[in-house]
Formats: sequence, structure tokens, C-alpha cells
Amino acid sequence: REAPIPKMLAPCLLRRAILTVPLVFLVALLVTEPVRADQEAGTAIPAESRPCVDCHAFEFMQRALQDLKKTAYNLDTRTETLLLQVEKRNLCDCIAANLLN
Repeated sequence: REAPIPKMLAPCLLRRAILTVPLVFLVALLVTEPVRADQEAGTAIPAESRPCVDCHAFEFMQRALQDLKKTAYNLDTRTETLLLQVEKRNLCDCIAANLLN
């Protein structure tokens, strides 16, 4: 037959169990990684399907190059227009000067 638990030991074991359960729960909470708001389940995109940083940089550079080409074309067009205006003015000034002579 087993020896009965002494009357003084039972409250001590009960108090130890009451203190141990919350302690184990607290350690479990600290060890597990919390789920952040941006990590919802099922929304993670696999690395294979995400474009790499170099691809983003390449796309950015392509857009910048297109913008530069448009700007250069606009500047060329504006320059040609201004040159034509200057030539027209010179021609008009030349004709007016010849008419006066």
C-alpha cells in the first residue's frame, strides 16, 4: 500500500502547481513568434514569383530612359522651332533692309 500524502505537503504541491501553470504559459508566449498584421495567413508571395531588386532597378531605368528620350525629343523640336523663327526674322530683316536701299 502507498504511503498517504502528508497533510502539510498537499497545500504546498497545490500552490506550486498554481504558480507553475501561468509560468509555463508565459514562457510559451515568449518563445512563440507573434504574427504581425502584414503576415496574414495565405498572403505570402513565394520568392520565386516576386521580381528581384535588380528587375525593379532595370524597370526603373527603362522608364527613366524613356522619359529622357521624350525630353530630348521635345528639346530638339523646340530648338528647331526657335532656329526657324530666328532664320525667318533674319530673312525678313534682310528683305526689309534691301527694300530700303
